[in-house]
Amino acid sequence: MSQTDYTRRYENTNIIKVMDELNKVVVGKDTIIEYVLCAMLAGGHVLIEDVPGVGKTTLALGISQALALSYKRVQFTPDVLPSDVTGFMMYNKKINDFEYKEGAVMTNLLLADEINRTSSKTQSALLEVMEEGKVTVDSVTRELPEPFFVLATQNPLGYAGTQRLPESQLDRFMVQVSMGYPDMESEMLIYQGKQREAMKQVHQVLTKEEFTRMQEQVRQVEIKDSVCEYLAKLVQSTRRNPQIELGISPRGGLALLNMAKANAYLQNRDYVVPEDILDVWEVTVCHRIVLSQKGRMSGVGLYELLEEIKVSVPMPK
Repeated sequence: MSQTDYTRRYENTNIIKVMDELNKVVVGKDTIIEYVLCAMLAGGHVLIEDVPGVGKTTLALGISQALALSYKRVQFTPDVLPSDVTGFMMYNKKINDFEYKEGAVMTNLLLADEINRTSSKTQSALLEVMEEGKVTVDSVTRELPEPFFVLATQNPLGYAGTQRLPESQLDRFMVQVSMGYPDMESEMLIYQGKQREAMKQVHQVLTKEEFTRMQEQVRQVEIKDSVCEYLAKLVQSTRRNPQIELGISPRGGLALLNMAKANAYLQNRDYVVPEDILDVWEVTVCHRIVLSQKGRMSGVGLYELLEEIKVSVPMPK
């Protein structure tokens, strides 16, 4: 999708400005950027499942600079402890008392790199913070900075020594996306060094307060009963399908609703239409579904199955 394409698709000037800045450092991935921005506007977190070296860290850095967000990165390894994520209490001789030392989550944007390479205990600590929006250390609860987002990455190759996230934890992420390799034109720009200094050219176009107000506007987007019923039918179809062992949970349905609201907001609408739901259908539900043995034996791919479900449910007039 070219710059002209997303300018035509999204009439929201703030989003176009952010997209313009991110296109300086992440070339040819407009659709992925749109999904990530939708999830952030909807107050959710993003899981990027992809091989190393395709621009995941660059995307996170670009977003933090364009939106003036504080940024931290944690390279998850087996020796990373829950206290590294949530923080801990340390004795301070000067004040003769214990004081709180902030963990990695005390930021606006956290890049949790290769989350599947750390222990399940550390994974749980992060996922609990993502769900609750606050940290509790030694019975003292502290609020996270506003806004707060997690961009977690997971390498789909090389599972030796890793703790792959179970389905119950994957459900905490609003969307799962894959960056993929760049096309020929984009890859040539990388090799020619035209992106080498591009990060220095990414300018702040919104403040944290402005982005928080945009999140509030997304929450105010309306959905008619007929469109809400259509969403519920899509969700319930995944639970009745014999090729699916684990369908979409109510939490997943809420994620789909919030993503649809964000998609409507990007197009300067204050109401959801069925196309908004379909636009974000795959990325919002693909990681929440587990195929049954019948589904795996049939040879039908997950995305083909999701397309069949989408077609089988009639859209409201």
